[in-house]
Amino acid sequence: MINISLSRQISAPREKVWEAISKPGNLSYCHPFCEKNSVEKWPGIGSEDTVYFYSGKVATRYFTKWIEGVGYDLNLTIQSINVQVNVIFRISSIEENYESLLNISIIINILPTTLETSRSGYLHFIRRSLENYLDSVLKGYEYYITTGQAVKRNQFGSHPIFSPAIDIID
Repeated sequence: MINISLSRQISAPREKVWEAISKPGNLSYCHPFCEKNSVEKWPGIGSEDTVYFYSGKVATRYFTKWIEGVGYDLNLTIQSINVQVNVIFRISSIEENYESLLNISIIINILPTTLETSRSGYLHFIRRSLENYLDSVLKGYEYYITTGQAVKRNQFGSHPIFSPAIDIID
């Protein structure tokens, strides 16, 4: 099992951060590796949406817990990848409600067949990849919340799995 958790301090009250993370289709505005975020059902427990990454990968998110104003838990299924992913979003107030802390945790239960080759090397690659992924996603939320502008593709760097670098030809 891999458990990664990162936080980012955002110069906005918790209510504004909640407004951003609970907005239907929010990944289209906040996620630098997301090409499109279509919503099937929203909001609350049982919410479901689909994430289309720039790499062509597609993921379905199913929300299992919804705490109004605080965060949510979801199960993530990525087509063609044989893992179970649980994601937890939580917001806390700091600086007497003028600043917030957004925390995202990813818990991956890797199936035994996935670890047949190079267990430690594979786990190290996944851990580093997820840390970079979460860092970019948190920066995306901060950017959107503090500027009101949508993030651009790979605004904080590319990601080899979800949004590879693009070559620009003059």
